[in-house]
Amino acid sequence: MASQWHSLVSQKLFLARTLLRQADSDTNAEVDSYRALQREAAIQGAIELSLRARTLLLVMIARLYQQKNEEPESLTALSALLGTELPEVAELLTLAHQPGSWWNLLDQLETSQSTPPAARKTVSAENIIAISAESGPDRSTPALNTLLDALKQFADTLEDRHSEW
Repeated sequence: MASQWHSLVSQKLFLARTLLRQADSDTNAEVDSYRALQREAAIQGAIELSLRARTLLLVMIARLYQQKNEEPESLTALSALLGTELPEVAELLTLAHQPGSWWNLLDQLETSQSTPPAARKTVSAENIIAISAESGPDRSTPALNTLLDALKQFADTLEDRHSEW
């Protein structure tokens, strides 16, 4: 049963990686603005698939511990369901509080995709120094690929740890 959930998590991660490859490809790019739109759609799609994979990972963990009717949608819900003593829950809680971890980056990406962008100041001679680079989580293709690798590794480790022979 857990293998089906692992397959579903793996599928979402594979599709997210496919979108990221599309974001970096140069094919079908006739107009720069259209290309920028395609890239943004691919990045946001990959982030959404990654977030879906994370949620499915939580369901996978619940299924591994025989919670057949439960579908936790957050780490808090999983912790309430299974407790914090289980190695997977404890590891995810550590990752959630560790700056720079893949779980933490997913939290940041979820927040950034769920809120409208901040209003930008207009540039003038008086405030040119105050303008800074856009802040927020790293949405670059290499950063997202690293995140996908880490999430896939975690899911694969779970599957190996709990697979039945």
